[in-house]
Amino acid sequence: MSSRKSFCPVPFDQQPLNEYKALKKSPLFDCSTADFKTFVKTLALIFMLSIAISFTFSILSLTLTKVSIKIILYNLVFALSSIELALVRLYLGWSYILKRLSSASIFYEESGWYDGQLWIKSADILTQDRLVGIYQVEPFLSRIRGLLIAVSSIFVSVLLILAIYS
Repeated sequence: MSSRKSFCPVPFDQQPLNEYKALKKSPLFDCSTADFKTFVKTLALIFMLSIAISFTFSILSLTLTKVSIKIILYNLVFALSSIELALVRLYLGWSYILKRLSSASIFYEESGWYDGQLWIKSADILTQDRLVGIYQVEPFLSRIRGLLIAVSSIFVSVLLILAIYS
């Protein structure tokens, strides 16, 4: 890593490989790098917490006799929205890292927003970054993309059912 620093004028925390490592360690993003079963369990936990919160507010604001299928569907929409937001956040974060890893040039800030520079990667660093992008980040993105499509399909189905009940 020290040899990488000597060739690279980009600050340590703005280098794409270091951004990748930092993102991989952050709380929401680390679960997306785990095996599929663990990732889905984490999304299920988010879903269950969202359902619990929305049902709690529904029960507190209504009496139990007023809880209907429509209220249940609204709670389901809220919980699915929280999953959608988490997946979109994951997708955008990993897409940004993939773009930085794949790009032949990197824009970086030396000390603030007003003094940005452009650095062109050397062939060695570009190759290393692209390999990490292809073999490490791309699988995360395709998994998130597939789950996002599946959750979006369920979300739209619930909205259609809700439209029928309205």
